[in-house]
Amino acid sequence: MNSQCYTVAMDLGVCQLRNFSISFLSSVLGKDPVTVDNSSSGASVVAIDNKIEQAMDLVKSHLMYAVREEVEVLKEQIKELIERNTQLEQENNLLKTLASPEQMAQFQAQVQTGGSPTGAAQPPVPSGTAQILPATQSSGASA
Repeated sequence: MNSQCYTVAMDLGVCQLRNFSISFLSSVLGKDPVTVDNSSSGASVVAIDNKIEQAMDLVKSHLMYAVREEVEVLKEQIKELIERNTQLEQENNLLKTLASPEQMAQFQAQVQTGGSPTGAAQPPVPSGTAQILPATQSSGASA
């Protein structure tokens, strides 16, 4: 007796789910509601399959549009980052060519000891004057 009730409840649930799915898909597609007869004829099954396929195509096209927009944004960010990287590399090369050997040695020492390479603790030295390095940095520093 329980199995018969379970089967009837399941059939009722499937029928309700089927009608809900059809009305939901019809509202998504903006079409007139599709009616389904309870005879499960081949024509109604084909109609349901067609509506499901249309809905899936609609979702797919919306997703592809969103992905294309995101790709365009990312391409623009990559372009800006490449330009910024190129600019920083040029600036770095210029600073390397303008730096004295003593300044390069000091920088290397700071990098090796894990200190800040910004040189905020040391004031800039005017060109043409000798820079005196502390004993801990001047001895053993390699360029």
